[in-house]
Amino acid sequence: MSCARSDSAPNRPGPGSHIASGSIMVDHAVRGTGAGRALVEDMIDWAGRQGYAAIQFNAVVDTNAGAVHLYESLGFVTLGVAPGAFRHPQLGDVGLRIMWRELRRVETGPDPEPRA
Repeated sequence: MSCARSDSAPNRPGPGSHIASGSIMVDHAVRGTGAGRALVEDMIDWAGRQGYAAIQFNAVVDTNAGAVHLYESLGFVTLGVAPGAFRHPQLGDVGLRIMWRELRRVETGPDPEPRA
């Protein structure tokens, strides 16, 4: 029986294949032990070595505060929330976050000229 699991692959085929899609699941029994952090750190390292430009989590349950906090602590940002996109067994319909982490520097143009 697996207590923690991660998957990573291209988010989309063809023109979207430079972005990794990530998925992490940690069993309730091992939450708080660092298993999730180790999986995400390994995913970030692996995706960077594979040459991906970024990692995208397509479905982070908005009410999963532990996961959201973990991902944010590792540099992920929320791009948006699809309201009511997840049917939580106790809370009913809740949002799903799309979360993103850059893996390589995004060029923003030349640095401004130094002032005299």
